[in-house]
Amino acid sequence: MTLDDTTRAGEPTESDATDGTPDAFFVPAGRNQAGNEIFSTTGRTVSLWAPTMQHGAPPSALLVRALERESARDDVRVTRVVVELLGPVPIADIEVRSWVERAGKNIELVVAELWADAGNGAVRAVARGTAWRMTTADTSQVAYAADEPLKPLSEATPHSWGPLWKSGFLDNVDIRALTELGGDNAGHAWARPTTALVLGEAMSPLERLFSIADIANGIGAKLDLDKWTFLNTDLTVHIFREPEGEWVGLAAETSTGPDGHGMSAGVLHDQRGPVGRIAQTVLVRPRP
Repeated sequence: MTLDDTTRAGEPTESDATDGTPDAFFVPAGRNQAGNEIFSTTGRTVSLWAPTMQHGAPPSALLVRALERESARDDVRVTRVVVELLGPVPIADIEVRSWVERAGKNIELVVAELWADAGNGAVRAVARGTAWRMTTADTSQVAYAADEPLKPLSEATPHSWGPLWKSGFLDNVDIRALTELGGDNAGHAWARPTTALVLGEAMSPLERLFSIADIANGIGAKLDLDKWTFLNTDLTVHIFREPEGEWVGLAAETSTGPDGHGMSAGVLHDQRGPVGRIAQTVLVRPRP
């Protein structure tokens, strides 16, 4: 089976007025013979690190879309997501596969994978997401957030990374800084995507969260982009409250060890306060 074994959806009619690029990270392209969804990838997903690969945020959000929809139940909520980037996610057709790994009345584990052409006519998994989904109950009387809320969006200022930080993905994110990003302390910012995840669909709260969450290592970065690269290979997000609204807040800081590895850690927010925490493994290398 290849990604070409698809029944194509209708051609998208929504597009950017300047270059005809669909106003979304992904465009539905029907289903293949196995019944799995196929998506065309637009240039709005392009990574900072190479023009042939996606930034980690769009595929993370696409995985979350599958993790929420697989055998969907009204009585459960996603409480933790781990995304593993198994290699560069290409700017290409993407097949989404998902299943319930461990079924349960109150707790279940769901898995989703993104598959793409490996370049030799075969396909391989390029990203994997796992999620714990748990049944909900009323605990509003004891609700508590351990982390301090961010300063409000009204105190943030529009942020431009500069010429080295240009990419298809970053050009489709509105970032408002609360601190000096790249400074000595943790980076604090508000951000929102300015395009859709999937053409013709509104994002769920978690899809929106994950369309931004992967930039945490950049918000918390201390390294000079002229001299270093720092790619994250994964992200783990624990969500104790479902986010609300269109803005995602990030408070993040990246630590770098002496042997080429780093760790980004931070807190994710909405405008009501903290909603969860994120951690990422970072591969740090000097530029040639």
